[in-house]
Amino acid sequence: MRRLAQAIGYGLIFTFAIILAVSFILSFILHFTSVTESSLSWIIIAITFAALFIGGFVAGGKAGESGWMLGGMTGLAYVAIILMIQFLGFDMMFDVKQVLFHLAYMLTAAFGGIIGVNVIGKNA
Repeated sequence: MRRLAQAIGYGLIFTFAIILAVSFILSFILHFTSVTESSLSWIIIAITFAALFIGGFVAGGKAGESGWMLGGMTGLAYVAIILMIQFLGFDMMFDVKQVLFHLAYMLTAAFGGIIGVNVIGKNA
């Protein structure tokens, strides 16, 4: 059980590290160029999907088993953290569009977990 929780933790750390690093880079781009935030929205969404895929990949590979479950749990933990930040920090709930995106995020992380188990898990 502890090993599975550690795998999810590693997945979340990788996910948030990627998102934080890219956010830092994008903030510089927004500040020092004439690029607008709305022009980067699809790039931000794509990067979020990639980060969650990598987080699920790491979680599944770290545990070496149950990749779909660990990837999905990594995605679920990410969604729960974002929901808490949005609700507690901004007093807003998810709207329908966000719910669909977050379901897709969880599925992407689960898929990453499946790939991670089959690529890293067998070699570890």
